[in-house]
This record gives sequence, structure tokens and C-alpha cells, in this order.
Amino acid sequence: MNAMGVIEGPRGAAARWSSIDWTKMRRHVDRLQARIVKAVRAGKWHRVRCLQRLLANSFAAKLLAVKRVSSNRGKRTAGVDGIVLETPAQKWRQALQLNAKDYKPKPLRRIYIPKKNGKRRPLGIPTQADRAEQALELLGLDPVSETLADRCSYGFRKERSTQDAMAGCFNALCRGKSAEWILEGDIRGCFDHLDHDWLVERLPTHKGRLRAWLKAGYLERKVFYPTAEGTPQGGIVSPTAANMALDGLERRLYKRFKSHQKVNLVRYADDFIITGVSRALLDDEVKPLVMRFLTERGLALAEEKTRIVHVDEGFDFLGFNFRKYNGTLLIKPAKSSIAAVKEKARDIFKTGRTLPQSVLIQRLNPVLRGWGNYYRHVVSKDTFCDIDHAIWRMAWNWAIRRHPQKGRRWIKERYFDHKEGRDWVFTNGSVTLFRMATIPIRRHVKVRGDANPYDPADADYFAARRARQRGQVPAVRPTWLTW
Repeated sequence: MNAMGVIEGPRGAAARWSSIDWTKMRRHVDRLQARIVKAVRAGKWHRVRCLQRLLANSFAAKLLAVKRVSSNRGKRTAGVDGIVLETPAQKWRQALQLNAKDYKPKPLRRIYIPKKNGKRRPLGIPTQADRAEQALELLGLDPVSETLADRCSYGFRKERSTQDAMAGCFNALCRGKSAEWILEGDIRGCFDHLDHDWLVERLPTHKGRLRAWLKAGYLERKVFYPTAEGTPQGGIVSPTAANMALDGLERRLYKRFKSHQKVNLVRYADDFIITGVSRALLDDEVKPLVMRFLTERGLALAEEKTRIVHVDEGFDFLGFNFRKYNGTLLIKPAKSSIAAVKEKARDIFKTGRTLPQSVLIQRLNPVLRGWGNYYRHVVSKDTFCDIDHAIWRMAWNWAIRRHPQKGRRWIKERYFDHKEGRDWVFTNGSVTLFRMATIPIRRHVKVRGDANPYDPADADYFAARRARQRGQVPAVRPTWLTW
């Protein structure tokens, strides 16, 4: 069936999907989202809801919602119905079925993923049809979230990243007169314990559908379990809902402390740090305020992971280590992250004992390049060299293990070469092992706190920012950046 109600066969549906002008669809949705931002800033909430309904009924939005679900990382992950949107005909038909009046979500499929501490994290997987419905609703909710978001929030938001959170921490701690004490906050099971009634009452979206998604329950070993609290971590709308639940903490802290006590918040999703002038301030005033804020939303701090430290002692946040050395703040890769990437490389060498050298290098390079690019904005050059040496040692041991009867000169000539002025380069001629030390250190410029990716007035700002990040425009070093 097409948009006019005429039944179509698979070939007709596939042809229609393949002929979609995605630029035109995106432009139409962008205009509606920009109008939502304008209405939110004017405080016209009735108009906001009208525009959200208009967006939910827009066929362009429905197509974009299905495209997102069928092309992201989870595109091959099915829910309890086992259906995956693979063919163009399936995608077209799913778009036609979105936003139906009789829509009712199916239960989640419960799976478990391992955590770093050895435990398992429960994950609820909605069906792809339910994910498409959530993606459609999110097109109208996300512009509201971005307009109302805390300036210090960087997780699960467009045009923001962990690098911006890192730069926010630097701004709060780098100066000689900056706060010296840090409260490291950890929320116990944030996604699992959010209060349903609070979310339904406060989130400016379709109340009935939001409640239905929250109360859908989950299936585990074919047994149904109801959900009384929390949002599914596999749901598309869940990160935005959690962000909106935690927004407002920055304003509450500023209202209570102003700028006199140097209380600054930096938050990435449910991980955050708060700075202060003294341990007593953070322990006796800031921490109780945070606990009251979280209690209103059904959340609580994990006491065993929440601690107060001095900047000279240092702390880890988002894989970075922040510490002052003789009054100078340096940001380096965390020791746990360094150990993790070495262990990952060690596992690749161990499982690839019989692999050809070219295949082994092709498995190693994405890991090394990705890890290095994540830390290319901080004090990492010595760490890169250390990891390169450790990887080279692993490569040498891997080569010796393959040929225990051969001499070391033969092994060197077989697996290593002289290239670009360097000796002992692990290469087979066509593929060369990536060296982290070749990554240039470029300081990251933090995103402007009030910039909104859905506001046309900020379009040029984000376009210039993306161009600078791609290296097309030379980065301007801020005058305050004294590393």
C-alpha cells in the first residue's frame, strides 16, 4: 500500500524507497524542528505540541525514522518478533504503518552484555517497528531537549562529544585560582531506576506512547516480566529521556551557590563531576543537594563509586586522567584505558597466531588508530610512544613464535622492513602497522554551550566547526589554552 492507500507489490514498494530524495526529506523535517525550537524559546507549549503532531504525521519524518533504524549499528538486531528491516520493500511498508492510532508496543527482548567489572548489564531490545516509532517521536522531542538542555551536558547530544566534556573539565580546573576539590558522581543504575510517573509528567512528548513504551515489559526465556521503573537501554528515545531527567541540576547548583564557591558541573550522560573550593562544601552542601535532585526522579548516588578528591591527587573521567603537577593541569589517558588497549592488542596477537601478517595488521590498525584519535587532543605523545613500543614487542614475539627454527635475522627480513627512514617497521609491503606516534596532538576547542544544532541561526557555526574538525580550516588556538 502506498501513501494514497493503493496496494503495491514488493517491486513497487522497493522502487519507491529507492527513489526517495533524502535531501528533500531532511530539509522538510529540519524546517519543522526549527519551528519547534522557536516555539520553545517563546514559551508557546501548545504550539510546540501542535508542531510535534505535525512532524509525527509527516511522511518525510516517517521515512527518516525508518532509515535511521534500518541503517544504524543495530540494524541486524531483532526484537521479540524476530523481524529485521532488510529489503527496501520492508522499509517502505514500515514507514506507511508508523503513527497508527491503534499502535501498541511489543515487550522488549532481554539480553545481557558484559561490563568491565565482570558483571553483566541488562539490555532491553525493542522490535524494529517499535524503534521506528520511537525514532519518529524523537524527531519532535530532541529539538525541545536541545533547547532546554544544561550547557554543561555533553552526552547523547548532537554535535557534542566526550572531547567537549574533557574541555569543560579543563576550563573548570586549569587556572591557578580554579577550584581544587572535585566530587566524582556516579548514579546507581540511572536507566534502570528512572521514575515512570516523573518522566510521563515532565517530558513534552506524546504521553500515551511514552507510558506504553515504559510499561511494555520484557521477555526473558519466554517469560514476561513487567517494568515498574526505568527506561530500556536499547530504546532510541531512552538517552534523550534520561538527559532531560538530569537537566536542571546545573541551574539548581547555580541558584544555590552562584559563582562564589566555584561550583561547576560537567556531565556526560549519567557520569558527572562537580568542582568546589573545599571538601566540606562538596560533602556538606553540594552532595545533599544532588541527592535530593536525584531522589525526585527515582535515582540515587552509588556511594561506593562517589568520592571527593583533590586535583593534585587526580581523578579519572571518561577515560582521561586529570591532575595538577606543580600547579599545572595536565590531561592524560587513564592508566586503565592504556592497559585496556594493550590487552586488546595482545588478544589480537594471541588469536591471530596462524593468520597471515596482512590480516593481522588489518585487525590491529583500526584498534590502534581509533584509540589514538580519541586521545589526540590531550598530553598523549609519550603514551603513544610507549604503546607503540609495547605493540612492536608483541609483533616481534608473534613472529618468533611462528618460526622457532629460524634465526632472528631471517625473521627480521621476513616480517620487518626499512620504511620512511625507520627500521624495524612491521609490514609485508602492502600493509603497514599503524604507529600512534604519527598522530599530531591538536587541542580540542569546546563547543559553545548555548549552540543549538536545530536552530538555523547556529547552522554556520556548526558547519565551520565540522570543517575545522576535518582539517579543512586551521584551528584557532584559544588565548586561555596554556597547556
